[in-house]
Amino acid sequence: MFNTPLSSTQSEVITVSELNRTARQLLEKAFPLIWVAGEISNLTRAASGHWYFSLKDDKAQVRCVMFRHKNQYLDWAPENGMQVEIRSLVTLYEARGDFQLGVEGMRRSGLGALFEAFEKLKARLDQEGLFDLAHKKPLPAFPRQIGVITSRDAAALRDVLTTLHRRMPSIPIVLYPTPVQGEGAAAKITEAIHAAIARNECDVLILCRGGGSIEDLWQFNQEMVARAIHACPIPIVCGVGHETDFTIADFVADQRAPTPTAAAEMVSPNRPDLLHQVKAGFARLARVMSRILEMRMQHLDHLGRRLLHPGEKLNNQAMHLSHLQQRLRNAAARTADNQHWRIEQLNHRLHRTRPDIDSLLAQQRDLAHRLRTSQRRQLENLDATIHKLQGNLQHLNPQSVLARGYSMVETATGEIAQSSEAIAAGDQLRVTFAQGWAQTQVLKTDRTK
Repeated sequence: MFNTPLSSTQSEVITVSELNRTARQLLEKAFPLIWVAGEISNLTRAASGHWYFSLKDDKAQVRCVMFRHKNQYLDWAPENGMQVEIRSLVTLYEARGDFQLGVEGMRRSGLGALFEAFEKLKARLDQEGLFDLAHKKPLPAFPRQIGVITSRDAAALRDVLTTLHRRMPSIPIVLYPTPVQGEGAAAKITEAIHAAIARNECDVLILCRGGGSIEDLWQFNQEMVARAIHACPIPIVCGVGHETDFTIADFVADQRAPTPTAAAEMVSPNRPDLLHQVKAGFARLARVMSRILEMRMQHLDHLGRRLLHPGEKLNNQAMHLSHLQQRLRNAAARTADNQHWRIEQLNHRLHRTRPDIDSLLAQQRDLAHRLRTSQRRQLENLDATIHKLQGNLQHLNPQSVLARGYSMVETATGEIAQSSEAIAAGDQLRVTFAQGWAQTQVLKTDRTK
């Protein structure tokens, strides 16, 4: 039995809400997160995004709720009648006292173990480095022979052969037949890969099969297949399932194709495109060769025109020499003129920059006179300011106020008495005059204005 908070106070009366709250706390404390299997029924998707349903088996059922922030991460839609496994927290809906499960996660029954095994193997192989890009081998641009690893009866084989024949019918194709589904197929696929390695007759391999359920594709999630692909020195393109299907083989392969047809397109050059490129290259080469020939013929004509009689060549050189002599004489005359103009310019600047002593002395005397005048005026202004400030200070001097007949009254503590409210009868006061002071005693005060 649980040791409940109410066991020691059996005579105490509690409310329903207190009872339900205590029961919820006991349930959540007693049960950890658990997986519960059953069939979905009475599924309701509320406008708020929350899901409400019952999980039942042939003997019992329990209410369940999966809130929106939990179910939004589910990549499939549950329906009534589905067999599922839910990861849930046992709790109690206090407002109605309903026993229920708070769903944290959900998976279809039977697939949970497969998904878990898939994720564990994927994480382990990834940690070992089997998925590293450094191990990915590039695909040959022009393979001499292509190998296909799949079943003889697979529809994917027909798609691959049709695509390869359409794109490049001249490339030989080698089939390494193997079962791609069912018990023991993983070992057969591994043997086919090893056979392709041993025969070493292909430049690239295609590992393919059509789409199917996770159980159908499970042989491509086996560790032996992954390690055989990783150890294969021949580049492997994996085209297993549809575009949304992913297997361990996809992650280990050198390239992953969304479909078998796409895998065939990835490993083979496109013959029509190559023919178009060859034709375009031939036309471009013809244009370049024609242009080069035309340039060579034009250059030959130019060289022919440059051929001259030796006597004509000597005359031309004599005329060129005469022309150079004339240019030399012109250059010498122009240089002499430039130098003469430069000397004149410098002489003019020298005369213009030579100092005028008399003018500078007169300027100096004028500046000295202006300086003395300014100093005298400044002193006069300062003297006037000082006299004015002295008058202001004299006006504010308390001694001047006392000289006009006023006096200053101080209490026994030395404070200035500014009104009769500050003193009382019998107080000793000090009265200061313009000349001397006197000690007095208050006989009477009057506080009227």
